[in-house]
Amino acid sequence: MVEHFHQGYLVNFLVLGLLFLTAVSVEARVRHHKWEVKYEYKSPDCFKKLSISINGKTPGPTIVAQQGDTIVVEVKNSLLTENLAIHWHGIRQIGTPWADGTEGITQCPVVPGDTFVYKFVVDRPGTYLYHAHYGMQRQAGLQGMIKVLVPDGVVEPFSYDYDRNILLTDWYHKSTYEQATGLASLPFVWVDEPQSLLIHGRGRFNCSTPGTDVTLCNATNPQCSPYSMIVIPGKTYRLRIGSLTALSALSFEIEGHNMTVVEADGYYVEPFVVQKLFLYSGETYSVLIKADQDPSRNYWASTKVVSRSSATPNGLGIINYYPNHPRRAPPTIPPAGPHWNDVAPRVAQSVAIKSHKDFIHTPPKTSDRVIIMLNTQNRINGFVRWSVNNVSFNMPHTPYLIALKHNLLHTFEQTPPPENYNHENYDIFSVQKNVNATTSNSIYRLKFNTTVDIILQNANTMNPKNSETHPWHLHGHDFWVMGYGNGKFNQSIDPKNYNLVNPIMKNTIPVHPYGWTALRFRADNPGVWAFHCHIESHFFMGMGVVFEEGIDKVGKLPTSIMGCGDSKRFHSP
Repeated sequence: MVEHFHQGYLVNFLVLGLLFLTAVSVEARVRHHKWEVKYEYKSPDCFKKLSISINGKTPGPTIVAQQGDTIVVEVKNSLLTENLAIHWHGIRQIGTPWADGTEGITQCPVVPGDTFVYKFVVDRPGTYLYHAHYGMQRQAGLQGMIKVLVPDGVVEPFSYDYDRNILLTDWYHKSTYEQATGLASLPFVWVDEPQSLLIHGRGRFNCSTPGTDVTLCNATNPQCSPYSMIVIPGKTYRLRIGSLTALSALSFEIEGHNMTVVEADGYYVEPFVVQKLFLYSGETYSVLIKADQDPSRNYWASTKVVSRSSATPNGLGIINYYPNHPRRAPPTIPPAGPHWNDVAPRVAQSVAIKSHKDFIHTPPKTSDRVIIMLNTQNRINGFVRWSVNNVSFNMPHTPYLIALKHNLLHTFEQTPPPENYNHENYDIFSVQKNVNATTSNSIYRLKFNTTVDIILQNANTMNPKNSETHPWHLHGHDFWVMGYGNGKFNQSIDPKNYNLVNPIMKNTIPVHPYGWTALRFRADNPGVWAFHCHIESHFFMGMGVVFEEGIDKVGKLPTSIMGCGDSKRFHSP
């Protein structure tokens, strides 16, 4: 009897298992996208300039999928004179490191006229981004959002009636060519502050600004009519807000409305309420707002530059209470926003973000390796650069993934980069007497499946009394945020205060002025991964590093990623 029961139980278990596998395989879909990337004249802030569009749009189309789906994006490069690569920001690329879209690191660039196919699985629900990862193209408009929904039947730890995306960007009138040339010139020419802030691709530049070419600026152009989001009174909205600014840290607020933060970079947050949400380039948040204000009028949505003394006007949009006219301006003066150099509320928000109590991913209690990264501004042969531990990063001509997999070790330097800096003697609060640094394209080799701590240490720039905010983004992983601190990190004291209970996991994190940020991750994703400041000009000027882990576990590389540097021999067109 018992034997029969066990056999029957086993059969039922196997049947249920097969049904489950069938259900999962049915649910996981392949979602195809066909994109043409090209330059077009656009006027997102009323000023006409060359922008990079996807199928005629910037920002590009939002990719919507369900957890477990496979995304296939067929990208045709119609830029005529420029290469391209597209990075899927926040997607870990488990098993597909060659699809990360980082030129020089995981692939050769896609040359003009060619079509490249990106194929990858979105394995976690949440809010993510995509953007150019070649030169400084991202700030020309090649960017968009990725929304990964939970599987059918899965309930999230909050409820809402409608789901909306808002991408925040800053916008320059100069071309990326001019900007990159200035950054790499003697004398150095800084990119300066952006001309506008855009709310989902729409902003408003004042065409009567002195020196503006009036033939290029048209305040009545419908392309720069303000962003407007219709809300129904009484309903709750999930706003998925992402930042892909080239330079600026931002605050975002909706006049008269509280925002409840519920998700950060794809992880559920123990909910907390803010009036102003601070975002750094590369971050995403989901906030809930309730349309519970006076429905007879509309309200301002406003974004402002923080952490830099900027003359860039605030970006404005309209929260349109139905059935008011969507273009009807609110009767109030738009919110001024926080003071640019008020650091305390920004740090307070960073510290407030904890994992939702029902979705805690407990971090390893200890790490196998600690790498301390001092972020500084330096000179190399007179050129202004950014450095990590006095080493400024240069990209090689042969992508690391190909070089390591095919043993082309002569294509980059083999001396490993430094894991610390002269901690005792370095004063992070002052300009250094010797600001010179060196360049290298060497990488950190991480032992597979080990736990790594990274301490990002901020310092003074080459300008007195100035320390900048740096958003750092890790490819191929999410990390636990172990802690933040002011001043110089103390390796014997500060780790004792790490949050080992409910730290949030993220893929992008700010390092605040004169402060440090500690993060922990598992080197468990075979491949080669960038870790860099997400400010376009800073990464261009050398503020980044590269990690390799488990390269022997990476499968056969597709020939489509090859064709540049020493990988020409493996490329079959």
